[in-house]
Amino acid sequence: MKPTSADFKANVRVALDDGQLQKALSGLPTGLVAQRTAARAALPEFERFRTIGRDVKNHMLANLDLYLERYEAQATANGAIVHWAETAADALNIISKICRDVDAKLVTKGKSMVSEEIGLNDHLEAQGLRVVETDLGEYLVQIRHEHPSHIIVPALHLTEAQVEAEFREKHTHLPPDRPLPDPAAMVAEARSVMRENYIKADVGITGANFLIAETGSSLIVTNEGNGDLTQSLARVHIVITSIEKVVATLEDVAPLIRLLPRSATGQEISNYVTISTGPKRPQDPDGPEQYHVVLLDNGRSELLGSEFRDVLRCIRCGACMNHCPVYGAIGGHAYGWVYPGPIGSVLTPAQLGVKDGRHLPGASTFCGACASVCPVKIPLPDLMRKWREEEFSQGYTGLSARAGLFVWGLLASRPRAYHLAARLIAIVLGGAGRARGRFRWLPLASGWTRHRDLPAPQGRTFQQLWSEQQKGLQPDV
Repeated sequence: MKPTSADFKANVRVALDDGQLQKALSGLPTGLVAQRTAARAALPEFERFRTIGRDVKNHMLANLDLYLERYEAQATANGAIVHWAETAADALNIISKICRDVDAKLVTKGKSMVSEEIGLNDHLEAQGLRVVETDLGEYLVQIRHEHPSHIIVPALHLTEAQVEAEFREKHTHLPPDRPLPDPAAMVAEARSVMRENYIKADVGITGANFLIAETGSSLIVTNEGNGDLTQSLARVHIVITSIEKVVATLEDVAPLIRLLPRSATGQEISNYVTISTGPKRPQDPDGPEQYHVVLLDNGRSELLGSEFRDVLRCIRCGACMNHCPVYGAIGGHAYGWVYPGPIGSVLTPAQLGVKDGRHLPGASTFCGACASVCPVKIPLPDLMRKWREEEFSQGYTGLSARAGLFVWGLLASRPRAYHLAARLIAIVLGGAGRARGRFRWLPLASGWTRHRDLPAPQGRTFQQLWSEQQKGLQPDV
């Protein structure tokens, strides 16, 4: 995926003017947000599980090297071949070699954001392989030559009418006048198209929600069953995942599994929770002949030793973006990289650098909704604030913003001057806006007033009102 995060402001304008996108995003509050709220209310101990989930992930991060080594040893004992990939290029070379060694022609894929991160599909197709995404949302964005706009619902940006149009255009082997009256009919059509690919596939590639060190297993959470078919019917199964996905034991996975589906889709548990442990054994009726695990670093070790370490707790539920007012207005593609929303605003500067990712930490109202719904309590607003500080210290903040911060800093360090300036501004703006009670334009504030009115001050500052109230509460002497 070619990053366009540096063009974030232009991407936002395109997203806000896209009527179809705005229609698709309008379902977020009554869909994923409402479902998560109901699921959380139905589990009284949800907050306790959030604390447990945070602690499990923190323990893992503090001992990551030990658990990765134990995972490798256990997985190898089970017949897996474990590969270590320091960079995206390393991972691509490893997977390409596995496919060449088995003379693969067709590759089926389950949903994997890590594969998006390294550009796996484009790389394999450039090698002459045919790659088919088997998750319905991923399949939709693949046939549209797009990238996922959400880490859980890849085609969240599409409307039902757009999906129908895509199926009629791409599935030319089916009767053009076939009825597609509702989503159920479209899902049935997608299922029929997928089935032959599962059977013919030489290699099946999946991600992993968790790696379990004590058993050497990988675990995926799905709702469509495509992950099971992808990894069990192909001759070769490749797991591509990142190093922070490992946990110590199956017992540690239990609270995370209770948190993940509730936070992602509002389900008590997903339709499929599948644990894979090596290739098929002699007594097994089916399963892959080879089982490979590619463990990707791609900058995560550097994050582990930084002040942004907490972001590695993420279990990829998407709750932060579902509840983010900015994501709800512009969707995922505007962020210009694999991970959108608040989690992307923290990960993207780490992966692409502050220069290219600098706009994203500012794409937040700092309302705190993302932190309040994160199942593992990642302090996302705090981490975005740290990236803003990095942007400023590295000199990427615009001249007008730096000048404004300089003036504000001068005033904030001089309380008397600050209070005097605040009073003067309140008096001037209060008088100028008295007739309408609000402003539709103000110098240096057009970014705000272009889309909303700014209420006029009442002529007195909060400090003045508070002081007057306190004096009114004092007893007469």
